This record gives sequence, structure tokens and C-alpha cells, in this order.
Amino acid sequence: MATRARKKKIQPDNAQLVLAALEEERTDRVREILTLLHPADIARLLESIPPEQRHPVWAMVDPEVAGEVLLEVSEAVRLDLIREMDSAQLVIAARSLDIDDIADLISDLSDEIIAAILFALDKQDRQRLDAVLSYPEDTAGGLMNVDTVTVRENINLEVVSRYLRQRGELPEHTNSLFVVDRSDRLIGILSLSRLLTASPVARVAQVTERDLIKFSALTPDKEVAEAFERYNLITAPVVDENGRLLGRITVDDVVDVIREEADREILNLAGLREEEDLFASVWQSVRNRWTWLALNLVTAIIASRVIGIFESSIEKLVALAALMPIVAGIGGNSGNQTITMIVRALALGRLNPENMRKLFAKEIGVSLISGLMWGGLLGAIAWLLYHNLPLALVMTSAMALNLLLASVAGVGIPYFRHKFGRDPALGSSVLITAITDSGGFFIFLGLATLFLL
Repeated sequence: MATRARKKKIQPDNAQLVLAALEEERTDRVREILTLLHPADIARLLESIPPEQRHPVWAMVDPEVAGEVLLEVSEAVRLDLIREMDSAQLVIAARSLDIDDIADLISDLSDEIIAAILFALDKQDRQRLDAVLSYPEDTAGGLMNVDTVTVRENINLEVVSRYLRQRGELPEHTNSLFVVDRSDRLIGILSLSRLLTASPVARVAQVTERDLIKFSALTPDKEVAEAFERYNLITAPVVDENGRLLGRITVDDVVDVIREEADREILNLAGLREEEDLFASVWQSVRNRWTWLALNLVTAIIASRVIGIFESSIEKLVALAALMPIVAGIGGNSGNQTITMIVRALALGRLNPENMRKLFAKEIGVSLISGLMWGGLLGAIAWLLYHNLPLALVMTSAMALNLLLASVAGVGIPYFRHKFGRDPALGSSVLITAITDSGGFFIFLGLATLFLL
């Protein structure tokens, strides 16, 4: 789902010039600037302006570039832009894309538009599109590009070179050719570097690399992204259950997977249901955010009732009211640090039941040392402010215990959500804050009631 390489110079600063020209109603100037911008920069521009400015600018984007722009913008903005296009414009936009990019776009289109796009494709491209759409979009099959270059192993390299010259342009990110047998079963790869440096009379079989990374069509896209990162891949083949070559995955598609996953985790940590248009209507934004805000309200009420239980203690020692937010705040921060580490470890496949106990023990140790260190510092500050040694000791103890609670919750929340098939990042930040707030207030005020009053 990546924008294809273009020879135009990238000029992101021109985005401001577009807005200025739009305000001056100089549409010719807007068109001139847009023709100089890379599709990714046009996408960024469209995401950063309100719909009342976005729609006129979008109408001036070259239809041949529109498809690439649609792939670069966020899903929320893409849906907004698609609503501004008629079927003819969408067909033109789609026809300028590679087959795998059309497959990425098609899920946001109506059945009528999809039928028009399919009608505009030739028979071979329709078959290729059907092949990609037959797999879930979050798998290697849904991610692959079916445009591959294959050769047989019984020919020599001179024949291969002549074939490539006759073929002309190669698919993007082609760093190797796929060697297949008569049944299209993958044998190995012939790298372009070997093709250029080996003897022209050498057989393909002699220079074929047979030990290679390949993916089954149903491999999850996360595993594909991890493999590309681990082995520094540029392209990799996708095969069916019989080893037949189906297509290839390129690094630009994997970068999109990594970016989308990172965006999703950021949103989930904040408890957002989905990515929203920066300039979405008030009602749309409210619908996107209300779920976890409602939960946050419930947890805030619980925290307030915890404080209410110790109201008489606070009345007797007013210093408690000033110090208790510190305990809760530091605990929340520590818990969020732990959750971030655990969610990342789960995403990278580094956490499993075997190493869970060791990791849990390590986080307990970190929380105890941090709690005693920072709790001791805050205890010293409390003693300097209030000249009350028992209060200082309670402050130190409460800090250590709340950081211990934060580490337990920080490990447990994402791990058990993942274990039961839920997104470990979704709302974790909200939950940890609720636990450390209520727990911090209860621990601090409880200790103060027991030992100070």
C-alpha cells in the first residue's frame, strides 16, 4: 500500500503555499503547486486542513495521482475524500494503481464502484485482483503483489538478461527473480547482482539461492513485518500449501504494516476506538472517545470514594491532602512505563509463559528499588516541609507499595488481555491509571490512618 516512486522533487514546504493561494482564490496557482508535490505530501496537506478547504484542494488533484494519495491518507480522511468523488473519478484513480494497492483501496468502496473498477480491468488483472482478495487483508496473501518475474533453472543467464531487456520495466523493489519449475513451484531466487556478475553462459541452477525466507499465504502480516525487520529483507515470495509461487511482498508494503500497527497501539493505549479525522465533526469525535472516558469516570468515582473513606484522617492531618496526589501520580507513570515495555514485547513476540516469571520478578525488583529510592527522597521532602518523621516514613512506604502495585498491574493487564485474545494495548493506559490512583490513595491514607492518627 505504498506510494510508487516518482521523479518529482519532494517539496513539503509548498503545503503552506497551497493554503495561501486557496485563500486568494488563485486556483491556477494551487494546481501548479499540487503538480510539484509528491502524493505523500499531498496526503499530509489534505489531512492537515479542514474539510471546507480540503474538498476544493482535492478537486484539483490530478486524477492519475489521486489513487496514490488515497492510499497515503488516514482511513478517516480517505472515506471523506471518496465521498467527494464520482464513480468515473474512482475508476481512473484505481486504474493507476498496482493490483495489491487496488485491493487495499477496494474495502472502502461501494459494490457499484467495485464493479466499475473490475469492468475497467483486463482479464489478467481481474484474475490477479481476485487472487489477492481471496485472502484476508492482514495476511501475507492479502499483502502480496502478484506482479512477479519468474525464470526456469535450466536456461543460462544470457537468456535471462535478454528476456529482461525485452520485458522492459521491472516491478518496483525487484532485487531478485524467482526460479520456479514447470508447475510454478518455487525453487529459489536469482539475485540481480548474481545475474550481472556471473558468467553469461552459466545456468540459472548454478547461481540459484535455494535457502530463502518465504511465507505461506495465510501468515499474519505481523509475522511478515517481524521477519522483514529481523532479516533485512527487501522482497520475499509468498507460496501456497503446495509451494507454488503466488506473489511477493515488498519492503514498502511492510513499512505500511509497521506504521499502521504503531498508530493502532498509540490509539489503543489512549483508549480511542479508531483513528479519527483531525477535523471530524464534534459528534463523530465524541462517539470515538466516549467508551473509555465513561470507564475513566467510573474509576475516578471509585478513587474519590476511597478518599471519602479516609475523610476524617485528612481532616486531622491536612498534609495528607497535599501529599497523596504525588503517590498516585508517580505510581501511574511507573505503571505506564511497564505497560509500554510489555506491550512492545508482546508485539515483537518476545514474551511467552516460559520467561514470564523471570520478567515478573525483574519488574518487582525494579519497582521496589525505585519505590524505596524515590519514596525516600519524597519522605525527606515531607520531613523538611512538615517536620514529621512518621509522616516521612509513611510516604516512603506508600510510594514503594504503590510502585509495586503498578508493576504487578503493568505486567498483568496487557499479558492477560493478550492471553485471552484481546488487544493488549487497548485501554491499558486508562486501566493502569485507575488502579494506581485508587490503590495509591488507599495505601497512603490507610498507612497514615494506622500509624499517624
